[in-house]
Amino acid sequence: MDFGKSCWYSYQQGCQREWLITNGIGGYSSLTLICSNNRRYHGLLVSASVPPTKRQLLLSNILEDMSFEDGTTVSLSSFQTGSGYINNGYVHLQRVEYNYLPEFVYSYKDIFIKKKISMKQGDNTVIVQYEIRNGSKEAVFKLTPLVNNRDHHYTSKSSHFKFRIKHEANVIRVSGNGESEIRFLVDGGEFKSYNDCFFYDMLYEVERERGLDYTEDHFIPGCFSIKVKPWETKIVSFIATTENYDLESINASRVIKLEEERLKELLDRAGIQNELCRRLVLAADSFIVYRKSTKSKTIIAGYPWFTDWGRDTMIAFSGLTLATGRYGDAKDILLTFSKYVNHSLIPNMFPDDGEEPAYNSVDAALWYFEAVNSYLSYTEDYNFIKNRIYDSLKDICKGFLNGTIYDIKMTDDGLVTAGSENTQLTWMDAKVGDWVVTPRHGKAVEINALWYNALMIMSSLAEKFGDIDIYSDIASKTKKSFQKEFWNENDECLYDVINSEGKDADIRPNQILAIGLSYPVIEGEMAEKILNKVWKELYTPYGLRSLSSNNSKYKGVYCGNQLERDGAYHQGTVWTWLLGRFIKAYVNIKGGTEQARRNALEFINPFSDHVKNSGLGSISEIFDGDNPHYPRGCFAQAWSVSEILRAAVEDIGIDQFGQRINY
Repeated sequence: MDFGKSCWYSYQQGCQREWLITNGIGGYSSLTLICSNNRRYHGLLVSASVPPTKRQLLLSNILEDMSFEDGTTVSLSSFQTGSGYINNGYVHLQRVEYNYLPEFVYSYKDIFIKKKISMKQGDNTVIVQYEIRNGSKEAVFKLTPLVNNRDHHYTSKSSHFKFRIKHEANVIRVSGNGESEIRFLVDGGEFKSYNDCFFYDMLYEVERERGLDYTEDHFIPGCFSIKVKPWETKIVSFIATTENYDLESINASRVIKLEEERLKELLDRAGIQNELCRRLVLAADSFIVYRKSTKSKTIIAGYPWFTDWGRDTMIAFSGLTLATGRYGDAKDILLTFSKYVNHSLIPNMFPDDGEEPAYNSVDAALWYFEAVNSYLSYTEDYNFIKNRIYDSLKDICKGFLNGTIYDIKMTDDGLVTAGSENTQLTWMDAKVGDWVVTPRHGKAVEINALWYNALMIMSSLAEKFGDIDIYSDIASKTKKSFQKEFWNENDECLYDVINSEGKDADIRPNQILAIGLSYPVIEGEMAEKILNKVWKELYTPYGLRSLSSNNSKYKGVYCGNQLERDGAYHQGTVWTWLLGRFIKAYVNIKGGTEQARRNALEFINPFSDHVKNSGLGSISEIFDGDNPHYPRGCFAQAWSVSEILRAAVEDIGIDQFGQRINY
């Protein structure tokens, strides 16, 4: 992806796009396209000291300046303060390339400066490498780190800081509140320390929009100065880390090269030619990380603020690990979850620092069956499933049949009920204080579609493994009851929830799972009516609305303070991940023909533009329900990326059409 000056005619315009690189353990580096900080989560080094959690902002940014003998100085940095001051270093930004790693090209008179940013895999280390091609005047290139030491969810003020600076040969050590320490090394740079120096009042516009604290101070330990002779070309590497190894032993150029080669290998392994999908293969890598507590791979739900959740992991599983050819990671994830089955459920959140896992999800365990089935469709590794996973699947089924925590139980009609007024167990539950925005306790439509799907998968596995098939008859009962109880004849679609209060006729996208899983519980004419209803009332170019715009409770814009945002989260906000299941249903219902798959490309194509216009190379968590469907929430979301990639590869077979979406 290439970007030019038309993308940053103003500071505000330059802040609309954000880039992200990650280190494979939950840490990340992320700024705007013009390298400004526009949200509290932005920073050059956000570490994960307990992978993939305990994230801390340690290096917010680097002020970059060139000074000359005549006393003039030019700044390459861009930022905004609470007083309204905007530093416009972006005017010297000529071009940005973001293929494997972000690279920025600045020009000032007869000077060119290239900057490339990389993280070291498995380490909380960031490298910013500059290639300075100086002009006719001798110059001094100055790098001033803006240091912090706080949880990435918060902001801090200078009055909170207690930093200590230590020089060890060429390495600068800065320790602050708590135990975290960051170390800096700039090759060829002369460091001058400052006393009690701070950058005050940096403004984060995104946080202001979200009704949160939106200004912050940063500590300035000092400045690195690098002399550059006339017409000299000089490579300067800025290394920042929390690791304890010898910093001077790091070859910055080698680290960058290895990271680019690693990303190229991921594309080769995936074997996908379509340019949009290749971009999503790279995005998928950001979410697959190592978890220390389980000593295995897991999936980050979204950047910049989510960690790993069981539900999100299972929904994102196929697109991130299987469509990309990462079968080893897929196997690792399935095995890890099998070890943590408890109460006949899989964890919705894993333990950290000795904590117990949280099992507050009814759908995560049911998505696990779909993940296993997908794994088999790619690998045919039945021995692994039989020997390591099958018993856990049977345990889950037993719990749903006999009852388990959170009132999860199959009733006499074969349908599953779960929860109460005080619990939120499905993906769409939202609660603000005592206000339950979307009460979905009882028999939820997608839970029962997933339950039928799980029973059919178990029936197939029992037959394959020569086991007694107790699941087929239950599945038949579930299917019959589902069609009877959930069919809404008036609207020719499905009810969303059935409980003691009645049948909820709000038109929501959860019903797409009745026709969009491996084993659809609804088929034929009824399935086509469901598809058409969802298409007509919920479809947008970036996903499905969470509530029909015809509903009086519909909220078309997701913005404002937390109360306002949470009130809109599932009341009309668009969710991309659901579009993947919509595409699966569409292709199947249209007969799986080449024409059906070619038509389904129209559901994919809008993302070739989106990946260049928000979280670069990735797909946002949510969008406004109203036009123009502005992206909201996390700018990089695992299940959004996964389901578009999965649908493109599995359901459409996108490479078969020879279509290359250039970006």
